[in-house]
Amino acid sequence: MTSTGDAPVAPADQHDGHEEQIERLRFLHEVAQLATTARTWEELLEIVVDGTRDALHADVSSLYLLDRDGERLTLAATTGLDRYQIGRARVPFGQGITGLVAARRKPMVIPDVRAEPRFLWVRGLDQRRFVASMLSVPLSWHDQVVGVLNVQTERPRDFTPDDVQQLGAIADILAGIVEKGRLQREAEAQLEQLRAIDEARSELIALVTHELRTPLAVVRAYADLLAEEPDLDGRPSRDLERRALRAEWHRATIEQIERLDRLVDSILASVRQTEDQPVEVVPTDVVALLAETVEELTPLLRQHRVELLPTVRRQVLADPPRLRQIVEHLVENAVKYAPPDTTITIDTSLVEGMVRIGVADEGPGIPPEWRERIFEPYARRDTHTARGSGIGLFAARRLAESMRGHLWCEPAEPAGARFVVALAAAVAV
Repeated sequence: MTSTGDAPVAPADQHDGHEEQIERLRFLHEVAQLATTARTWEELLEIVVDGTRDALHADVSSLYLLDRDGERLTLAATTGLDRYQIGRARVPFGQGITGLVAARRKPMVIPDVRAEPRFLWVRGLDQRRFVASMLSVPLSWHDQVVGVLNVQTERPRDFTPDDVQQLGAIADILAGIVEKGRLQREAEAQLEQLRAIDEARSELIALVTHELRTPLAVVRAYADLLAEEPDLDGRPSRDLERRALRAEWHRATIEQIERLDRLVDSILASVRQTEDQPVEVVPTDVVALLAETVEELTPLLRQHRVELLPTVRRQVLADPPRLRQIVEHLVENAVKYAPPDTTITIDTSLVEGMVRIGVADEGPGIPPEWRERIFEPYARRDTHTARGSGIGLFAARRLAESMRGHLWCEPAEPAGARFVVALAAAVAV
């Protein structure tokens, strides 16, 4: 036999096989890039099922995702089936071919769907009428099944091991893309829900506190009427002491009404954006402000002792009404949680250019894991001595931040809690 010198020619079926493998690899590369090219979640899934159907030369491709409760798989995308059923058609976990593949975590090939008793008819997707053969593979991510990818044909077909391997490779790539996309969508949806809840709650609180102003004004008017004394017309009063006592009661009542007014302002400030409320801070005498605030809170402090420890008069850059509200919130918090007949200590100090005002009590103290949570809106740490509303400390921190200050909680010595608000010191120039 003589050699012609020609190179050996590959058989036609081998050449076709190479072309098919190249086409499959090309599609797998496209699937890997879908996460960055698809504009929406729906478009991503649609491209995947369309490409899967074409790559496997099938008539139908569908993607089912396992619900978070693990009980059902829901149709997430399809090409070849009724798209109206996306998000509606569900298969119980462990039932039907799709459910069995998810439960067993292994691919299944069904050469004849009509003769397969395990095939599950899904309302709205009467596949028996036109589907002949089926190949299903699971989508797994970090050892957890997240869904099932199916391809189906209208004519009988024997899916080969290469078909199973290719669809499995697509599923492996798709599992990570799908799960990360779901997690992102769920996080965005949860964030949106929380934002909506927070906005609704803020609107409700703003409405309620706004409506409080009218009854407060009425109470003040009645208090003024009750305080009116008839003219003596030159006659001496037979009860000067009682007149003076009533006048003192009136003064204290008006002070508490004004305090409620400031509390309403504080609550409204806590549910608004602080950047919408510019603050003009001025040098403020801390010692005088603390003394005045404690004096106004005398009725509230009747069961506690208050010890003021400002040894040096200090000037702080603050909005006096807001600083007064902060101190009121901190003192009220101490009164609620400290047992009667204990001491509430208020002190000031100068640390690195910041004036620190501390309010300490002799209550049960606050565990480390709660020292930040108590400043969250409506976070309440109820004890056997008191129940909080969950707004006071949140409002106090917002007020401090509006003046470029800081508010935190630390343990008191020897026991109890100490709240510290730090504001910039006013420097004389």
